[in-house]
Amino acid sequence: MPETVLSEGLTTTQAPFVESIRRTGQLFIHQPYELYSPENHRAWRNLYSRMVPRWRAYANDHFLLGIDNLALPEDAVPRLDEVNRFLKPLTGFQAKAVSGYLPAFAFFDCLRERTFPTTITIRHGAKLDYLPEPDIFHDVAGHVPMHTDRAFAEALVRFGECARTAAELSSEIADEHLRAQRLTSIIKAMARFFWFTVEFGLMRSRNELKVYGSGLLSSFGEIQHAIESSDVQRYPLQLEWAINQSFAIDHYQPLLFVVDSFDHLFSLVDRLEKWMREGKLNNVAPGEPEVNEADLLSFLNARL
Repeated sequence: MPETVLSEGLTTTQAPFVESIRRTGQLFIHQPYELYSPENHRAWRNLYSRMVPRWRAYANDHFLLGIDNLALPEDAVPRLDEVNRFLKPLTGFQAKAVSGYLPAFAFFDCLRERTFPTTITIRHGAKLDYLPEPDIFHDVAGHVPMHTDRAFAEALVRFGECARTAAELSSEIADEHLRAQRLTSIIKAMARFFWFTVEFGLMRSRNELKVYGSGLLSSFGEIQHAIESSDVQRYPLQLEWAINQSFAIDHYQPLLFVVDSFDHLFSLVDRLEKWMREGKLNNVAPGEPEVNEADLLSFLNARL
């Protein structure tokens, strides 16, 4: 490996190793741990240390237990092999390194197979508070501890199965325009559901509101804001609201939904698939997120 690449580290948007692999179109990769720079490890250490008090105050008990069960290092970027050594025996899930964005069907189908696509880069030390792209702190410290909980893991797998249902239903539509139109609406509904649950969900825990969404669990500012701010609207999760509600990623979320338990979440995923089969996701409200061509094609061309 050239010395110039070694010295660059694995900083998000500044990692030659990742950029070179992306150009080949390779999605699943290995984690080149030797490429992490001292600055990368320092960024992880700073992110982790300042989140610990926030997790203790606002995170749900399942997440806190997951953090303990994974034995995540506090002072260095974790090795995914080590994470999986603790994770897989608990729920069968594994974190799998990716070069970047995965098209929607591939991502959801990974969940069905108990695999979580994991970014290997880490945000720059000067940008700890917000990053529009996912990084290893968001993926491993935010998402993966939740994957140690069996009920939550089963809800994720069930959600992944919904993607396969969507692809199967669309394959039965002969008219290409109608097929694309319906799939676009279904993908939008699934993305919104994932956003308002897995990424930004709240849950009731011992008569308190706690955070289980990974977008909140990896955000120093927003995890507190989600629970304490009077600017946030918080409602029990109703499926018809979630799938028709647009969202923006560049500011704190003004609307959050609450589930009673992960069994409740699983039942909502079941209903999502039922509604999909009944055609209730074929014309959801317009707005964000927009469905790009790569995501649409990933469903249209899915191998079932």
